[in-house]
Amino acid sequence: MTIQIYDTTLRDGAQREGMTLAVEDKLKIARQLDKLGVPWIEGGWPGANPKDGEFFRRLQLEPLTQAEVVAFCSTRRPGGLAAEDRMLAAIIAAGTKWVTIFGKSWDLHVTEGLKTDLAENLEMIRDSIEYLISQGKRVIYDAEHWFDGYLANPEYALKTLQTAIDAGADWLVFCDTNGGTLPQDITKIVDRVIQTVDPQRELQFGIHTHNDCELAVANALAAVSSGVTMVQGTINGYGERCGNANLCAIIPNLQLKLGYSCLHEADLIRLTQVSRYVSEVVNIAPNDYAAFVGRCAFSHKGGIHVSAVERNPLTYEHIDPLLVGNERRIAISEQSGLSNVLIKASEMGLTLTKADPRTRQILAKLKELEYQGYQFEGAEASFELLMREILGQTSTLFTIQGFQVHCSIATQQHHSLATIKIAVDGQDILEVAEGNGPVAALDAALRKALSRFYPELAKCHLTDYKVRIIDGEAGTAAITRVLVESSNGHHRWTTIGVSENILEASYQAVAQGIEYGLLVRSPQMCSLVDVK
Repeated sequence: MTIQIYDTTLRDGAQREGMTLAVEDKLKIARQLDKLGVPWIEGGWPGANPKDGEFFRRLQLEPLTQAEVVAFCSTRRPGGLAAEDRMLAAIIAAGTKWVTIFGKSWDLHVTEGLKTDLAENLEMIRDSIEYLISQGKRVIYDAEHWFDGYLANPEYALKTLQTAIDAGADWLVFCDTNGGTLPQDITKIVDRVIQTVDPQRELQFGIHTHNDCELAVANALAAVSSGVTMVQGTINGYGERCGNANLCAIIPNLQLKLGYSCLHEADLIRLTQVSRYVSEVVNIAPNDYAAFVGRCAFSHKGGIHVSAVERNPLTYEHIDPLLVGNERRIAISEQSGLSNVLIKASEMGLTLTKADPRTRQILAKLKELEYQGYQFEGAEASFELLMREILGQTSTLFTIQGFQVHCSIATQQHHSLATIKIAVDGQDILEVAEGNGPVAALDAALRKALSRFYPELAKCHLTDYKVRIIDGEAGTAAITRVLVESSNGHHRWTTIGVSENILEASYQAVAQGIEYGLLVRSPQMCSLVDVK
């Protein structure tokens, strides 16, 4: 049986606080969803803002390949006519075959929100749907606040739904708009309503849930078990307040756990990639702990777990991560055993065996450094350098002889000046550089000193900088952990520094990031080490 996936990332998802999508962003995401095989993509509310109108205009010029693009709107205003409603006119102009229109199911919203009477609300639903159909549109009717409305006044809620059915709506969608309904109530109400309004099972129903009780995915699955065949949601669960139902969890649960068909298998493999692509476009850091698609979804840290997974992944993995395009990760920490070290070495192209004494040396050094405040599960480049050092696969590229950083806050524009002295191939190099902060200045000075010896360093740059105080009760004497992410345009890697001095910790992380980029990621330096 096929469950229709209806994506509303571009409309409902974009209502997330702090999330803004330009027209180009919306087009990029729409095309990725189209390639993923999502059959329905809700593009926005034309007429509500110029951006959404432009989005639909652009798609008329360059249509998607397989997905139905859907325009979204409310029923007409109270006391008017659908044929004269400005918002509905914009919907017609959007040029989509399908329109999703929402109407009020809850009598409280009719009287308090719309400030009209219950009979007029029914007329608004009927008039709007019939008008859209007269204009050649097919209609998906979102019964807004369905579950709250049904619990408060089931007789009236059913009248609103029956009105939409009689007016000719193709789909009827139950909306848990406030996100406060429990799964057992979803199951009971959906089952009861479908039996009431469609005993012959001739109509098509959908579900739209919000995550205010952390139950959006569970509620969507509950509705499917009661007979709905369309599930509305967003990529990564983006949405207003606590978010919408997360399609990145719903799709694999439906397809891999419950046996429904949502996407082709070849498309399901792209789910993790699409999840991360969308997070990049909307400029929101991916949730590493998200089910199925998160970076840590198939990550193993404890030595006993790693050893078991190495023998049989089913021991600690509920599915093969490759089914959703994810991968198994072995984390390195003080909880690691020899299995962790051996697997990480293999991933990094290094040859180690359990009998090799250097394996235990690496593990002992790892635990010692983690005790000091290092955290290598978030800085795998530093751990690779550590392993290569113990294995004798590194070269000394430069030696720090000292640095000074001067910060000026005398003007509105804060500047920092770093002076650094290093030795390269027996030569002492002294350089000075400015930056908009002490770490930026230090990074610039180090790169300036090294660039004449390693011109390929120009391709590497610092992309992220994070600081954590480990023992806050120690005040200004607290141990500081610094994580620096670097990139050469093709790869990203993270290195770590730990010290009571934040600048010293920053230097350690920055210097290791440069060292890793030159030793491991630079083609010109590949002869120095065994690279992946």
